[in-house]
Amino acid sequence: MKKKAKSIMIQGTMSNVGKSIIAAGLCRVFTQDGYNTAPFKSQNMALNSYITNEELEMGRAQVVQAEACGKEPSVYMNPILLKPVTDMGSQVIVMGKVMGNMKAVDYFKKKKEYIPLIKSAFDKLSYENDIIVIEGAGSPAEINLKNDDIVNMGMAEIANSPVLLVGDIDRGGVFAQLTGTVMLLEEKERERIKGLIVNKFRGDIKILEPGIKMLEELSGKSVLGVVPYENLNIDDEDSLAERLYNKAAMANVDIAVIRLPKISNFTDFYALEADENVSVRYVESALEIGEPDMIIIPGTKNTVSDMKWLRESGIESGIKRLKNTIILGICGGYQMLGEVIEDSCNAEGGGSIRGMGLLPVKTYFEPEKTRKQAEGSTNALKGELEELSNKKIRGYEIHMGRSVLSENGQNFNSANGIWGGCYRGKVMGTYIHGIFDEDEFRNALIKLLCKRKGIDPIENKEISYKEYKEREYNKLADIIRESLDIEKIYSIMGIDREK
Repeated sequence: MKKKAKSIMIQGTMSNVGKSIIAAGLCRVFTQDGYNTAPFKSQNMALNSYITNEELEMGRAQVVQAEACGKEPSVYMNPILLKPVTDMGSQVIVMGKVMGNMKAVDYFKKKKEYIPLIKSAFDKLSYENDIIVIEGAGSPAEINLKNDDIVNMGMAEIANSPVLLVGDIDRGGVFAQLTGTVMLLEEKERERIKGLIVNKFRGDIKILEPGIKMLEELSGKSVLGVVPYENLNIDDEDSLAERLYNKAAMANVDIAVIRLPKISNFTDFYALEADENVSVRYVESALEIGEPDMIIIPGTKNTVSDMKWLRESGIESGIKRLKNTIILGICGGYQMLGEVIEDSCNAEGGGSIRGMGLLPVKTYFEPEKTRKQAEGSTNALKGELEELSNKKIRGYEIHMGRSVLSENGQNFNSANGIWGGCYRGKVMGTYIHGIFDEDEFRNALIKLLCKRKGIDPIENKEISYKEYKEREYNKLADIIRESLDIEKIYSIMGIDREK
């Protein structure tokens, strides 16, 4: 009988300390060392999600970690996903399928019922792999939530896993973060913590060394390493991602992404950021729009409320005044570019709202969410977008609405043999997330934007985004190896590397 995998759990002192990236780095290190490795996060809260080959929905962070392991993403790696709909509630997705919307208080009453499912998903991965890298969420020291915890120390107990605790020095107070977190835990929980990690360090490490010594004395835990601050182009988990605060145009081509209040799947734009021809900046006011070469309205978890925000903020008017800018809407952004959004099924509060009217499309919300991977090409386009004709596209769809073209509407793309999307003049819309990951379409778009601006693209920059991501994962693994005591981590897991 196959033995269960060894495991290591990465917990943090708070959200956005870098747990996801540290976990991804360890996934790549263990995989490079020849171990069959998989990621796991029992409960993820994020608006960035992904559709698997089985047409099931999971969090992007575990997709990144699966890629770092060289594995196909699976909902067993993230059995519960919470997608915030309002400040008080979320859409609850269990094993890739929507269970409905719940207020936070109702979910907290129910979540212990999911423990058998979480354990079953973890056990399946455990019997199929040598190592499982588990990621926690937020902080294990949220004393008001600990009794019903299923994602931090509660998950560590289910998996009987040792824990590494990560603190973020870049935001300040890392010594208080780490020491305070350890002190607030119960004795049995403190025993699970086998080491501390200081993340996002900038500067001369010699200056930090006295503090590291005092931290070890105060916490009673060894510091297994200090990870430097690095600018790697790897998917971030949530809207705290620093790239969302980039407001400057630094390259030849200026692409402005509207930073919607409920923005989702902003990972769609990372492939563009990887190209030296392009600057991607995120704008949240009409004054910040300027005169970009391209405007993108991204996906959103609440199309109706974000459409209202576009109108009330003046951004809608700011977009409409642009004369020479290419405009693209993705998913919810595509719906907003249309004529009207009808919500007769009460998916987002009911009623209807007028869209921007830039595309001849009407959207009707439906109770069932569309979840599918998509592969196809753009249409034989005419006019100003002609050079984007017949380009290969690939990605996935996640949306509640169905969009219907008016009689004069023109299809923008075909996916899985079905025509979809819409374009008119310089405006285009599609439901396909990840459309820029496909090299053929992305490179054609960048060439078009450069041509319209009268400049030549930087030569030899037509990269394979898949290869680019592999290089980034390998860079991350190199940083993790140089920064952390990897052999000590193997020992903590109970793996004897000399055998």
